[in-house]
Amino acid sequence: MKPRAPKGTADMLPDVARAWEYVERIAQELFSRYGYEPVYTPLFEHTEVFTRGIGEATDIVSKEMYTFEDRAERSLTLRPEGTAPVVRAALEHGLVPQGAFVKLYYAGPMFRYERPQKGRMRQFWQIGAELLGAAEPSADAEMILLLWRFFEAVGLPDERMRLLVNSMGDETCRPAYRDSVRAFILERTDDLCEECVRRADTNPLRAFDCKNPGCETVMDGAPRIVDALCEPCAAHYATVKRLLDDAGLEYEEDCRLVRGLDYYTRTVFEVQADGLGAQNGIGGGGRYDRLMEEYGGPPTPGLGFALGFERTLLAMEAAGVAIESHPLADVYVAAVDDTVRDDVFLICEEFRGGGIAAEADHQSRSLKAQFKQAGRLKASFVVVVGPDELAAGEATVRDMATKVETRIARADVVSEVDALMRESRTLDDADAVGGTDDGVDEGSDAGALGGIDGEV
Repeated sequence: MKPRAPKGTADMLPDVARAWEYVERIAQELFSRYGYEPVYTPLFEHTEVFTRGIGEATDIVSKEMYTFEDRAERSLTLRPEGTAPVVRAALEHGLVPQGAFVKLYYAGPMFRYERPQKGRMRQFWQIGAELLGAAEPSADAEMILLLWRFFEAVGLPDERMRLLVNSMGDETCRPAYRDSVRAFILERTDDLCEECVRRADTNPLRAFDCKNPGCETVMDGAPRIVDALCEPCAAHYATVKRLLDDAGLEYEEDCRLVRGLDYYTRTVFEVQADGLGAQNGIGGGGRYDRLMEEYGGPPTPGLGFALGFERTLLAMEAAGVAIESHPLADVYVAAVDDTVRDDVFLICEEFRGGGIAAEADHQSRSLKAQFKQAGRLKASFVVVVGPDELAAGEATVRDMATKVETRIARADVVSEVDALMRESRTLDDADAVGGTDDGVDEGSDAGALGGIDGEV
């Protein structure tokens, strides 16, 4: 049998892997400007980290977790989300001393047993941020702005996104609101799907998440949480919205936005993007002021968000956003014949040691084929090494954009090419440089470069 990746997983091949590194790099640069530091937790945790934190009545815990026992019969679970592990790590290592706060971000794979579909896999990749120790509504507004700025930074136009915000109240006002939604559902069991009716006794607020059109219509008439907020929650929510207004960030209040995890309190938010159909959420999060206490820690306010890489990539594709790419080689060192391949090998290493990406042939290709390979790698320069050049203590350098050739002393080839690169264009411009119709006459060392357009 031909081996295949497990259902619901996908190999991250070079094009997608480069896209992941691109968005991760943007996140690292942007998040650091907001004071966030990296944290990486294990891929699996003790199962209770999720059952206690996320909630046993949630779909994630009840249906979607990959849980197993190790040889010591301990129950372990592949992480289905990133917040609970980060909070566990912060508690275990004392990252939030009394009166302090910490900002952390993470990136990596998560695991949920779901029906695989476009943009929703069983192993999927997330980038997230968590702020622990801050109770002020300014932290909520900053977190929302950070998520929005990230999507702007990867190139998504504002007009193709929308921001939804809501408040879920807290332990003071939410229990009564949950009861009112439960009563609303039980009065309309004939009009709702079986799952929504079941949720009346487990997690009635999740009925707002149902995608059944009939259920959506019914739930539009349900009590609104904003009408049930206690005074402190209402004041907190009003301040968050005022700060977003002051920052010029447009948003929509969505009373149906409840998020799917039990640990959320007060502010919740989500960014949606055009072109993804019904599953158009690309990132979201909220406040979770009691999560640390669920793990036996001291009262510690917290909030965070997570964004899905696969969904973000689909949104970028739908918006026509090109992924920034770099050439696979800045310089290609070509051998005229087999007698100079040892010298080519050493010159390549000299370029790499000097901080310049360099590549050479490892398949005894013809000079013509090497130039074609240089074009495919989008190399800015080709350094041609032949017996005649070496005898003269030189190498021939060809600028692949201008076709200008220069003879350079062998001892100065790295420094001189580096100078030429700086003078001609930045490395970013090399992305558009080709050269698939460039080559040399194989009968010379490097003298007549050009005129070769045959296949490799």
